[in-house]
Amino acid sequence: MAYKFPSAAWLDALKEKLNSDEKYARIAKNWEGDIMFHIEPGGGLTEPIKLYIDLWYGTCREVFEVGAAQEDKINPAYILSAPYDNFQRILDNQLDPMQAMITRKLRVKGSMSYMMRNVPVVLDFVRCAQEIDSEYL
Repeated sequence: MAYKFPSAAWLDALKEKLNSDEKYARIAKNWEGDIMFHIEPGGGLTEPIKLYIDLWYGTCREVFEVGAAQEDKINPAYILSAPYDNFQRILDNQLDPMQAMITRKLRVKGSMSYMMRNVPVVLDFVRCAQEIDSEYL
């Protein structure tokens, strides 16, 4: 089954993938930090979408699409912002996620030094996201 990116169903599939992937659990065993993806309009996306992912020691505890009422109540360790097209290119393995951060095609708010010390975790998270059968807008 293919999941529309970005959507609640895609997020649920990502949570299931992260929690069932032994390699991710091993690599991310020391990671602590939640993430909010701010997906800006582009491609077929006309309105911004924010996705919340709570990652904690190799597991994904919670995922949801962030509504306007929730936004002020969430203070994630990281906010990753980019146009929809850049997120899609990362998921399609056409844009390296670390290169996207360095060139600011994917903007990072949060401890970049912690993220750079944990490059294997970041790359394996992206691998898991890439392995979800996704459809795009």
